[in-house]
Amino acid sequence: MEQHKRPPASLLFIFGGSGDLNYRKLSPALYNLFIDQWMPEKFGIVGIGRTDYENDAYRQHLLEGIQQFSRRKGEQNGQWKEFSRHVTYLRMDAENESEYQKIAAIVAEKEKEFGEHPNVIFYMAVAPQLVPDIASKLGPLNICSDTKCTRIVVEKPFGHDLESAHRLNLLLSSMFDEEQIYRIDHYLGKETVQNILALRFANALFEPIWNRNYIDHVQITAAETVGVEGRGGYYEQSGALRDMVQNHMLQLLCMVAMEAPVSFNANEIRNKKVDVLNAIRKIRTEQAHEFAVRGQYGEGWMKGEKIAGYRQEKGVDPESGTDTFAAVKFHIDNWRWQGVPFYVRTGKRMNQKTTIITIQFRPAPHYSFPPEAAETWRPNRLTISIAPEMDIRLRFQAKHPGQSLSLSPVDMIFSYKDAYETDEPEAYETLLLDVMEGNATLFMRADQVEAAWKLVMPILEAWENRPPVDFPNYSPDSWGPEDAEALIARDGHNWVSLPTKNDK
Repeated sequence: MEQHKRPPASLLFIFGGSGDLNYRKLSPALYNLFIDQWMPEKFGIVGIGRTDYENDAYRQHLLEGIQQFSRRKGEQNGQWKEFSRHVTYLRMDAENESEYQKIAAIVAEKEKEFGEHPNVIFYMAVAPQLVPDIASKLGPLNICSDTKCTRIVVEKPFGHDLESAHRLNLLLSSMFDEEQIYRIDHYLGKETVQNILALRFANALFEPIWNRNYIDHVQITAAETVGVEGRGGYYEQSGALRDMVQNHMLQLLCMVAMEAPVSFNANEIRNKKVDVLNAIRKIRTEQAHEFAVRGQYGEGWMKGEKIAGYRQEKGVDPESGTDTFAAVKFHIDNWRWQGVPFYVRTGKRMNQKTTIITIQFRPAPHYSFPPEAAETWRPNRLTISIAPEMDIRLRFQAKHPGQSLSLSPVDMIFSYKDAYETDEPEAYETLLLDVMEGNATLFMRADQVEAAWKLVMPILEAWENRPPVDFPNYSPDSWGPEDAEALIARDGHNWVSLPTKNDK
């Protein structure tokens, strides 16, 4: 029996409906929401694209994506047939303003069918450069002035730099209210990321020691084993700092560093995150080399396979200076975090695929223990693993069994997979449901996006003004360039990585 309240009637238009994002992520997520009875009782999904599809062929195309990429495969006892009845395709030239009346006609038709006015959601699953043109053509439609029912969802990257992000914010805000704009970052939809707030603020155990008095430093790593996967043309305009640090990594940093909210109201949570971004010490352009490291992978071997270097990838300049690795040291100048460094790093073709947050506590005084007991002494450490494993590990000292007083570090592990029988929802399931419900907590606000850009712009400018002379500077299957190790070693620390599981 259904135990939860469903969202109100919704009509979802997916620009880029025949594209890769919808095929791999959005349609599988919506289908899973339907299976779990989270979709509204009355809903419609309209894929918009230039490819010539009949409805049946389009539905079959999406089913193939679900069979390949969804956490649930195939028909699911006839549920696909029921779900697909709500899915249609609209062949449309998004550059032609007159064709947008087709959208208004569909809204009017569905309103009549539903017997009520639905939430109307425009999802921009298109290349970033197409978003301003589509938004400006949607704006004049009467439905867009309905601030309570009409929403627009914009994928990252949100702008190419601070100026372009500001222009896009101005454009969107000229046609939509801020409460209608959902800037999506799929990292924030991951279960383990959301659990950071529960870990911190629902337990009396951690929050009293979550400050500079007890925490020595924080590390955030997002490593990928893949290269650019045929997206060399896109990546040439982006790079690791833009693609990951400006959004994903800084969002994770905000979750770790934010003050306790007085409520879980969307704006309250987002206010606390903006406070963190505004408190981060600005890095001047001439200081970039002290606080930031860039890298680019060369050719080499990875798990027994010969790997091409980034400069040999399709669509990449043979002399490219684009960063495929970035590491930055941030400082947060407020009462809670003064003097605690936050290290972030991200890269492609790394030794393992992993996203982890490490909270390293200050060492406990161990003068009362005999010297032999302190040989394996390690400070306490909390590690939050976001992907691919979803777990939380607390390292503490314990006495080794035996007659002598020998201490060794041990891990206490909470694993989602072991603790819960149900599958974790994919990030896009959580975020799409939030859009339909009008919950903006996990989405970025205009000032949040621009504050993040302000932090990385001096580094980007320094890198653009001084082309790298040592690229490529790290090999595949490594942990990045030597300079990244030096960045953290100067402070007496080393990067933390979880042990890999043996291949079976």
